[in-house]
Amino acid sequence: MGNYPAAYQGDQLSVDRGFYDRVAEAPGRELVEEFILPIRSGRAWEVPAGHVCRISTPEGPQVGDLNVWNRHDPRERMWASRTRQLQAAHISTYDRVWSTLPFLRPLFTVTGDSLADYGTDSDGGRVHDLLGTRCDPYVNQMLTDEAFDFHCHSNLTRAVLPYGLTEFDVHDVLNVFQCTGLNDEDRYFMKACPAKEGDYFEFFAEIDLLCALSTCPGGDLSVHMWGPDARDPLEVCRPLGVEVYRLDESALEGWSSPQRAAYSQLHGMKLPRWEDQ
Repeated sequence: MGNYPAAYQGDQLSVDRGFYDRVAEAPGRELVEEFILPIRSGRAWEVPAGHVCRISTPEGPQVGDLNVWNRHDPRERMWASRTRQLQAAHISTYDRVWSTLPFLRPLFTVTGDSLADYGTDSDGGRVHDLLGTRCDPYVNQMLTDEAFDFHCHSNLTRAVLPYGLTEFDVHDVLNVFQCTGLNDEDRYFMKACPAKEGDYFEFFAEIDLLCALSTCPGGDLSVHMWGPDARDPLEVCRPLGVEVYRLDESALEGWSSPQRAAYSQLHGMKLPRWEDQ
């Protein structure tokens, strides 16, 4: 791979690593929510600002598709493509997930990743993928002529209904624990998840969040879902665990929730002169 400099650079993209290390190591965390997400299902939950959320693999390798919104305004949601540009196509500790325009601020910062040392494998694969998006029943039926209602898009759609959201609010995902890359033809590939029992991905909520997670019906992706070798990967599907922790106020000293983007949103337009109306 080349060493050409990143397009987006600036001090505004740096983080206080000392603060996030303190968050990761903060004693006296209080567990405020905990659940196990069964195979081929989805669930939504809230993570208040200043709390930490951990996603884990309690029974071994399993991919999870994550969506994130501002709890109070779902128009503000995770922006996968801009996060790829500002951070990386595969994220880990100290990386941030950014929100859509006109908000453009960090939604969360990664504070823990048990797979941080995975790096790049011999095939060019890396974990915690923002390159691709969720599997969905539309592409599946196009490729197989079969309807299947438990793809990640469908799981996320069902998950957010209790919060007043719909299929139109489901967006491009962070594929937690998923190992992906681009092959020599510049085409997206997925390979078997390297997570083991007890691995985790943890993040700090910068604002009040609504999160939704799908346990991918592809399981650990060791079985092809499409193509000549495709078969049902049910045997490699496993649950995911979710925990939300409240931190002691002392751990948050010096931190404040980020404000939305400072740009005026005028886009070259002039404000009307009301006295002329």
